[in-house]
Amino acid sequence: MLSRRLFLSGLAVSAAAPALAQHDGHAPLYERLDKAGRVGVPEITKEQWVTESPAPKAANPGRWIARAPLPLPRSEMAWATVLDDKMHMVGGYGEQRVDRPYHHVYDPKADKWFDAPLLPRGANHVGVAVLDGRLYAIGGFTEQNRKPDALCYLLREKDWQAIAPLPRACGAIACVALDGLLHAVGGAIGDTFATKKSVDWHLAYDPKENRWTERAPMPLGRDHTGTLAVDGRIHVVGGRVDSFHTNSNLHHSYDPKEDKWTMRNPLPTARSGHGAVLYRGQIFIMGGEGTNRVYGQNEAYDPQADRWQSYAPMLTPRHGLGAVAIGDYIHVAGGGPVMGGGVQSAVHEAFTLG
Repeated sequence: MLSRRLFLSGLAVSAAAPALAQHDGHAPLYERLDKAGRVGVPEITKEQWVTESPAPKAANPGRWIARAPLPLPRSEMAWATVLDDKMHMVGGYGEQRVDRPYHHVYDPKADKWFDAPLLPRGANHVGVAVLDGRLYAIGGFTEQNRKPDALCYLLREKDWQAIAPLPRACGAIACVALDGLLHAVGGAIGDTFATKKSVDWHLAYDPKENRWTERAPMPLGRDHTGTLAVDGRIHVVGGRVDSFHTNSNLHHSYDPKEDKWTMRNPLPTARSGHGAVLYRGQIFIMGGEGTNRVYGQNEAYDPQADRWQSYAPMLTPRHGLGAVAIGDYIHVAGGGPVMGGGVQSAVHEAFTLG
């Protein structure tokens, strides 16, 4: 049986974390939301971490390697994006607050992180995407996974500038650029945990007109999804329906020409708060959380064959992380190593099939 010690007050941490998770030569890479100071790997991860996938194993499982950790432990950025071959991570939890305006940039060639212009306001679960060489930050929550706002920003050189706000406030929105438009799909609303609800909204932002228009909604409202564009279509994979206690394995694709959604082969491991990247022509899904679970499964979808396979699981299972593909590596940074937002991590690991 899994332990029910899941509240912040009950999270125990080990005095000395395993060398693998700590990445030899670095200080402890974890910090609690309710108390300052670095700590080791939370003891409860022994019960919550799972890595076994039901999907068939790929012939080449690939491998993970440790990379430069984040400047500080962070989680609940929800997503990351790539601009000029660098990884951008915006907002999230960190340093005992849930409304940080952080903006960190990783250069894989130098294996170093840099500070970048802060968001005008702090938030978590901010939707991010790059459209026509420009970085956008969409919506987000100003309290812990609740109380969304409608503010949206565009980064112009060294400053963020406000653009047309969302028609309705929303957080944990998945954002993706396609055919000159920025699509904002799904998300959650609610100012309290009791009123929090997933939505099926689908909006498209036109930078030329600086306005949002409605598109065909998702077949089922979800947030904390894995969403990306592949071959002219948007894929929305997994996510939660109101809560991670009711995660979904649904996988839909959207055709912008027909303004229509189509069911695809479901995600083998239902989860939310996971990473989703296009790598070597496949959609790789890694990490995420569920009831008493933090997932390390690394599963990939072949859009041409409509099938899933499993690859080498994450060295350090996490959720609410940032994941991108640059060159021949998938970079996964930050995230929570335990269910919920009680602990943040600075862990950064990269996966490759090379």
